[in-house]
Amino acid sequence: MQTNIELSIRQRVAILIGLLAVSLAGLLFMEPIPQDLDYHLFVDTRWLFGIPNFNDVMSNAGFALVGALGVVAVAGVNRHAIFVDPADARPYWIFFVGVALVSFGSAYYHWEPSNERLLWDRLPMSVAFMAFSSAIVADRIHARAGSTWLLLVLISLGLLSLLYWNYTEQLGRGDLRFYAFVQFYPVIALPVVFWLFPEYQYVAGRYVAWIFAWYGLSKVLEHFDAQVFEILGYTISGHSLKHLAAAVSAFVVLRMLSSRSSHTFKKNDGPAHSDG
Repeated sequence: MQTNIELSIRQRVAILIGLLAVSLAGLLFMEPIPQDLDYHLFVDTRWLFGIPNFNDVMSNAGFALVGALGVVAVAGVNRHAIFVDPADARPYWIFFVGVALVSFGSAYYHWEPSNERLLWDRLPMSVAFMAFSSAIVADRIHARAGSTWLLLVLISLGLLSLLYWNYTEQLGRGDLRFYAFVQFYPVIALPVVFWLFPEYQYVAGRYVAWIFAWYGLSKVLEHFDAQVFEILGYTISGHSLKHLAAAVSAFVVLRMLSSRSSHTFKKNDGPAHSDG
């Protein structure tokens, strides 16, 4: 069997395109996924300082903090200490802007949970997901594509997946399949990308593992909202902790970039080359 060293750039890209095509084909064979209305029934509904669902609303502050720190790091005066080329920063500052906006969208949603408000929670999330995916493409596969046209295409597709869901909800047949794909496909694709394109400048695999670990923990906390609330003596719920864990996941991206000076790998200014 061939290894990533023996494969040409066209063969590697063909593998990724094939994986994407197979995954999309499988998605089309799935039944539409409507939004479960029980999702809006969070366990901690306590008011404080006139704010409903106080903990679920205010725990979004972590996103604002990480987003602001990230924007300062990648777009501020010290960005030259991180990025070799100013264009390399583009996907990351969009990522951190998306993370910061999650704090407002999610707080708006949790103030009065509903499908209509949930859209504004998920829109900035999709921007962050797609921007980070573009950053990985730019770093591992093709710098110019990942930081220019592909960045715009992926963000547009992420937003369209949510507009499609919102449109189908208004028709009474909500369908979350494409948004679910936007959120979870990277979990499948990134290990393959890292195997096929091992050279990197910014996106180290060990940090990505922590990013996914914290994000995975956030999904577990979200699922066991009531159980965590009970275990912790009704002090804070799983969903509130979910926001904090997801914010830590975004913080790991910032930590990864801050450690870039220790990376000694060659930057890919064009199509990736094999390690051989």
